[in-house]
Amino acid sequence: MDARDAELKKELHASLQARRELGEDYESALVDSFLEKVDQRIDGAVDRRVRRQLAEQRMTSARDARAPKATDSWGERFGFGIVSLVLAVPLSAIGGGVAGLPGLLVAWAGIVGVNVVQAVRTNPGLFRHRRSATADDAWED
Repeated sequence: MDARDAELKKELHASLQARRELGEDYESALVDSFLEKVDQRIDGAVDRRVRRQLAEQRMTSARDARAPKATDSWGERFGFGIVSLVLAVPLSAIGGGVAGLPGLLVAWAGIVGVNVVQAVRTNPGLFRHRRSATADDAWED
């Protein structure tokens, strides 16, 4: 028996004692008072359970949002990198042959850009700044 049950048992004994002292005239008021206290306990327990379940659902949805999608497998990322490198050779040759060094730089800027977009798409928080907590942070106001 936990503390809440013991407290409820004391409330019941107090209500029964009050009924004995006051008589049957106040019985319905005493029963209503006790039942109101029981309802408050039940409501509190239900509220706690609902809040706990909502928190668990939020945590689950947050984990699912951070987790890689099924389509973003390691093989897909590896394949994208291989295709990017394979296509980099002819693009470099064409860009360098047609426009010289500026063409080569434009070709590689495009290759890097496509790979950055792919990396950000598969890892949404990739470029967010993470600040680590230090001992000095605890003393800042």
